[in-house]
This record gives sequence, structure tokens and C-alpha cells, in this order.
Amino acid sequence: MSSSNQPPSGVLLVDKPKGCTSHDVVDRARRALGLRKIGHAGTLDPSATGLLVLTVGQATRLSRFLTGAPKIYQGTIRFGIATDTYDAAGEVTSRQATDGLERSAVERAMQARIGAQEQVAPAFSAKKFAGRKGYELAREGKPVPRRTSSIEVYRYDPIGELENDRIDFELECSAGTYARSLSHDVGEDVGVGAHLARLRRVGIGPLRVSEAATLEDLEGLITDTERRPPGELGEAWIPFSEIPLPFPDLQIDVQQAQRIANGQTVLQADQRLEEGDWVRLLDAGRRCVAIAVVVESIGERGLSVLQPKIVFPQ
Repeated sequence: MSSSNQPPSGVLLVDKPKGCTSHDVVDRARRALGLRKIGHAGTLDPSATGLLVLTVGQATRLSRFLTGAPKIYQGTIRFGIATDTYDAAGEVTSRQATDGLERSAVERAMQARIGAQEQVAPAFSAKKFAGRKGYELAREGKPVPRRTSSIEVYRYDPIGELENDRIDFELECSAGTYARSLSHDVGEDVGVGAHLARLRRVGIGPLRVSEAATLEDLEGLITDTERRPPGELGEAWIPFSEIPLPFPDLQIDVQQAQRIANGQTVLQADQRLEEGDWVRLLDAGRRCVAIAVVVESIGERGLSVLQPKIVFPQ
């Protein structure tokens, strides 16, 4: 992946501004890098800001391992006004007086949302039903199926005081969690309604928005005479073999690398591994050769049989 005659592969961290879609950011990155093979590991609503993880080149094949990472958000809930989209972009569905609402009640409602649970996606969401996105059906006035998904909220903390019917929060949750649904539910719990007034994603797994590039930084890669490499973006660019994945790295020798290239299994001695575990295989030069899964564990000998599932050309 590091050969000079190959296009760059890696992960690009971008701080998405308010008002553009995640696909808009991908388009800007494609123009800046001069590449078409760019995807993303999880979207943000147009009204939200913060961390987008873009996968570039061969890294697009790793997206499924990145999208499932826990997310960290910072945002603001506004009480007394509920909307059909559960955020500030929607139509107001109710207004209620907030007299007597106290921070302690809000905190209890937020803490009650911590843990594993089933969450109903907002009607205005990108979830598809019979090939159509929920928000398309909702805009046409058609019923949107109320399907649930399993999520987990690890932390949901109010930050600061309740002022002007608003309170800031920090949320740490599993992938697939709708922060605006949580805001709506908290409003229901305290009896005055609420919506998500602001949302910023500050972390995905070990990645942080403080390391991300802005859209202006991306545009700066294009000069009058050349297109500069993404490595010039500093911490915002993570080379292919250094992408943090939620499983261990193992080094293999030349013979094993050849077998992997042919799609064959290899034996590896590692006491940490169990059947079903995923691993990243690196050659002697620390280049990523493949992503493999343990298909058999020979416990008494401490050996594991690794089957390559994604093989990367060298």
C-alpha cells in the first residue's frame, strides 16, 4: 500500500460543518485527493457537525469494521418544543410550558436511558423500508414502519445548568443510536416535550475530532501546480496499515504471506486467539496483507488456523 506508484490508501478524518451532507464531504474529498474510491464509516445528519471517518482506496474494504465502533457526541436538548424529526430541522408538533422543570429531573431521565435497549428510529431517518428511506415516506405523508434496533447507551450526562429551556450533554453510545430519539424520549419523560437542538460527534472508537481536517484543509491539497499527498494533513491522515481496528495485529513470514495471497489458511501460534476471532495480518515490513478469521483453535498446542477473508494486493 505504500508503493509510490499506487494511489493512497488509508483513513481520512474530517470535521464536517453544519449544513452539508456526509456525501457532500465525500465529494469534496474525492476532488481534493483526485480519487473516486472514497467512502465513509457512518453518516451525520446535515444539521450535525463533527467527526466523519472517510475510507480511502483499499481502506474502503475495512468500513464494516469501523462503522461498529462506539460513538461520542456533545449536544444540546431544548425542552418545551417537540418536532416531527426530533431535531431543530423539523416541524413543531407541540409546545408546552416548562415552568417548574428542574435539572435534577432531566438528569434522572437521562440516566434512566443508560444501558442496553431497543430503540425505535425516528420516522424521518435514512433507514430503508421496502427499498425506500423513512424520510421519503414521511415527507409524502405515508406511514413509516416503527422498527426497533438494539443499541446501548454507555454514558448520557448533562453538562452545566438548565438555562433558557436548554441543557448541554455528552453521550457515549453504540453504533446505530439516534441521539435525537434520546432527546425526544427525555422530553417525554419529564412531561414537557423536547428536541435535539445541536449535535456534534467528537469521537468514533479511538478517533477524535481534534485530529480531523477541515474542508478548507482538504481544498489546500490542490495547488496551482500539483495535488499534495494526504499525508500532509498530519494526524487527520492514517496510513492503511496503521488504521485502528477492533482486533489484534499478527505478523506473518514470507511463506505464510504467499499462502494468504492464494487464499489458503495458515497456522499461527498465539494464546490470545479463539475460534471466531478476527485478526489483521502484517508482513515483515508492517504492511497489511489480509484480514483473517480464526476458523479453528488447537488449544493444547496454542495454535490457530487462520482463514483470510479480505486479501490486499501488495
